[in-house]
Amino acid sequence: MKKTALTLALAAALPSLASAEVFTYYGKANASFQSNDEGDGAITDVKSNASRLGVKGELDFDAGIQGIYKMEYEVDIAGESDETFKQRDIYAGLQGGFGQIIGGKFDTPMKLSQKRVDLFNDYEGDIKSLITKSDNRVSNSLQYTTPTYAGFRLAADYISNSKADIFDDEGNVIDTRDNGTSIALSYENNGVYLAYAIDNGVEANDWQVSRYTAQYNLGNWQVGGLYEEQEDDENIKKDGWVTSVAYKINQWTAKAQYGQSDIIKTDGETFSLGLDYKLSKAAKVFSFYTNETAAGDFERSYVGIGTEFKF
Repeated sequence: MKKTALTLALAAALPSLASAEVFTYYGKANASFQSNDEGDGAITDVKSNASRLGVKGELDFDAGIQGIYKMEYEVDIAGESDETFKQRDIYAGLQGGFGQIIGGKFDTPMKLSQKRVDLFNDYEGDIKSLITKSDNRVSNSLQYTTPTYAGFRLAADYISNSKADIFDDEGNVIDTRDNGTSIALSYENNGVYLAYAIDNGVEANDWQVSRYTAQYNLGNWQVGGLYEEQEDDENIKKDGWVTSVAYKINQWTAKAQYGQSDIIKTDGETFSLGLDYKLSKAAKVFSFYTNETAAGDFERSYVGIGTEFKF
């Protein structure tokens, strides 16, 4: 009886809480049917492209301060994952006239600094596939973001790695990870977006990564570019770049993206084409083609069609 009464009370309370905007449920269902050729012949597959469920909210406090939180989990629509839910951004914090401060697990300022240059984010042509190792979502993070001043904004993330052990091949602890930082300065005004980001010790001890991003929106056109340089603990430098263009006409969006990088594989090269059709503000159908090559006869290609629903 007690459990039944509690359930009924919660059921009655949740709609009123939601209407008071204490929290908001949201999600995205994105799945594609695709042909994958990774060197051993083409196979067909259904893939869930970072589909997710989440809850987020704001709590009003005194002096114009708000408490904010977000709990987001990836779900596998294809049903192949051993995990029902996989953590994405999960944090809590405060925001107000001073800016925003959050703690938890979330995208680094460097990852966010790319804005929408990566037109194939979450698909096979995602820049993390061949261009960069630095699109990270990290735990034990404390981030401060300034308010926007004349189009400028600064985000600084401190990443605690004090409990992250480094093991040798036999499983013995030989060192611990140093703490890391990720910082990004961006400017956005009248369709122009520019950003510079730098990571120290995020990928590994003594690793430094710098990224420059530019994006311009003019009418139906969006063009963008990104350049990144990585220096590891042995002072070996590698770099990569990508450029993209999108054109919208009525409900259609045509996309193209090309990049080269030595960061993940030597002489890496990626090329993607895509075409989206907008069904509504929250739904679209899409298609894409991606081809990736690198030294050593490495080549793979993907063709897919799919749907995306946001709610």
